[in-house]
Amino acid sequence: MFARIAPRYDLANTLLSLGRDRSWRRYVTSEVVKWSPLRVLDVATGSGALAAEIRRAVPNARLLGVDFCWPMLRLARRRGLEHLFVADGLALPFRDQLFDVVTIAFGLRNMASFGGALSEIARVLRPGGHILILDFSLPDSPLRLLYRLYLHQVLPRLAGALTGEPDAYRYLGGSIEEFPRGSAMVELVENAGFRQGRARPLSGGVVTVYTAERF
Repeated sequence: MFARIAPRYDLANTLLSLGRDRSWRRYVTSEVVKWSPLRVLDVATGSGALAAEIRRAVPNARLLGVDFCWPMLRLARRRGLEHLFVADGLALPFRDQLFDVVTIAFGLRNMASFGGALSEIARVLRPGGHILILDFSLPDSPLRLLYRLYLHQVLPRLAGALTGEPDAYRYLGGSIEEFPRGSAMVELVENAGFRQGRARPLSGGVVTVYTAERF
């Protein structure tokens, strides 16, 4: 599915988020900068949009990206990203405690096991290192009703016209509904070996940024 939508993935994201995807990446990058990392891993890096911004903001850090979809990584290479690997987020090909920061944007929701992916991220993070998750959530009422209408009725039609793959975006709505959010996600993160979990909603709760520190 991701391979089929890869050619128009970035365009679809920008149009369907009304351009808010850029501000979400800027916020994530500002959080990463605060931690002054030397080694950063971007899991489910996709087309490399977030990884490229982090690399510009933290030029002295060694940045690696992994994704299970090779056509997406080809797009990331066009952004000048070099250290890219085809890998499953549940079995990262890196030694223990290698990274200072691990980011994952709009990828955890697609993993076969949320807890398994979080535990694997904890394994490759050094003690005191940070995880940052950016993913969709559901806004509070009354925006939630309008958002669900857009998510399940409008977005698949628009995305289908842009990418030729409406089924991919019907999947998106269902995955967002089922994804843990707020305190439930913080608890899941902390149970995987982290502390000081925090949830920061953006754009009225359409997306949420979760951060935590590795024990």
